[in-house]
Amino acid sequence: MKVKELKSEGLGREYNVTISAADFDAEVDKKLHQIAKKVSMAGFRAGKVPFAMVKKKYQASAMGEALDDMVRDSVNELLKEKELHPVFTPDVEMDKFEEGKDIKFKVSMEVMPTIDVKDFSDIKLEKVTADVPEEEVEKALKYMSESRRDTVKVEEDRVTAKGDVAVIDFVGSIDGVEFPGGKGEAYPLEIGSNSFIPGYEDQLIGKKAGEVVNVKATFPENYQAKDLAGKEALFVTTIKEIREIKRPEINDEFAKSMGEESLDKLKEKVKQRIAEDYDSASKMKLKRALLDALDKAYKFDVPSKLVDMEYEAIVKQYENAKKNNQLDDEEKNKKEEDLLKEYKDIAIRRVKLGLLLAEVGNEEKIEVTQEDINKAIMNEAQRYPMQAKAILDFYLKNKEALERLRTSVYEEKVVDYVLSKVKTEEKKVSVEELYNFDEKAA
Repeated sequence: MKVKELKSEGLGREYNVTISAADFDAEVDKKLHQIAKKVSMAGFRAGKVPFAMVKKKYQASAMGEALDDMVRDSVNELLKEKELHPVFTPDVEMDKFEEGKDIKFKVSMEVMPTIDVKDFSDIKLEKVTADVPEEEVEKALKYMSESRRDTVKVEEDRVTAKGDVAVIDFVGSIDGVEFPGGKGEAYPLEIGSNSFIPGYEDQLIGKKAGEVVNVKATFPENYQAKDLAGKEALFVTTIKEIREIKRPEINDEFAKSMGEESLDKLKEKVKQRIAEDYDSASKMKLKRALLDALDKAYKFDVPSKLVDMEYEAIVKQYENAKKNNQLDDEEKNKKEEDLLKEYKDIAIRRVKLGLLLAEVGNEEKIEVTQEDINKAIMNEAQRYPMQAKAILDFYLKNKEALERLRTSVYEEKVVDYVLSKVKTEEKKVSVEELYNFDEKAA
């Protein structure tokens, strides 16, 4: 095998490889003799067929197999000889094959960049933290009380008021014609919740149970059902009964119903959970600051194919968001060409940091154990206790999702390792500042 370098620019490599006709013929002959030892034909036992007959019948297939083997072996030898670490399987472009002549082909690839990992103790980061205000605990307790609220029927003869639940039957029509989805029976509508279209709930205030109210309301211009958007509708609404909302009083009895022995214990548990959320937000900000610092500290070429793959994934997300009208205001107000340029920069950054973290992980022999995976799955299940079994089944049956989780856990372990080496200075901030994430920078 002869090798000639054609290109070595950045991470791109190209080589011309030549396999001599003599070496190729020898390999073909070797394969034909291997076939001759086993093959049988009419009138001849296995291994006794004349070689000329074997060659005539199997020459083409032996040449194809020999060509595949020798090209693959030559590429592997090239990689080993030049100490190359390609990003993907190298591309092979064959010259025209002519029997009896040398075999020539071009090998093209992108190689992984060489990354010189520096001393992380040179990096200085600010870790922001926040104390849990008492009002946040009270707010959480009120939310818990709200989640366990109930309604009771109003027995006294009075009219509806804001905050009541009116149990209603309704039939909606536009220009005298009922429309799909505009009808309901025994629907519990909290007056003032703004869960129905604007203007509807206000027209039910001051009414008694048993009354029929002709409610006129206009669908918003941006209503999801385009055939109803901007149109005025008439809803013939019957108030079947009025119900009052009853929320449990926040006291020791309420705490016991939540599984705690007293209100003080419940407050402690709530405060602890909020503090854990704050810790997660603090770590997220610290991680983003670290990634910013690493992005600034390291300069190296990144493989264009990896960047293209990442960029295409980001653009696909953007196109789906655009199609479903889920773009944020900043994206809506920017030219698409400017957005796409930003996405390209983001793709480059992600690939660069991914390669750097992978190199750190390799150097420090960081591994993801089955215990790490199990812990990550259990954490996910605990976040959604009502769907815990579905989450467990999902990861057990979905290898691709499990691999994504493994990648995420690996990255977290590497980031934790780097954070243990950098210098951090803690700073107390307000809750608002703790949760003020710069999404663009992220």
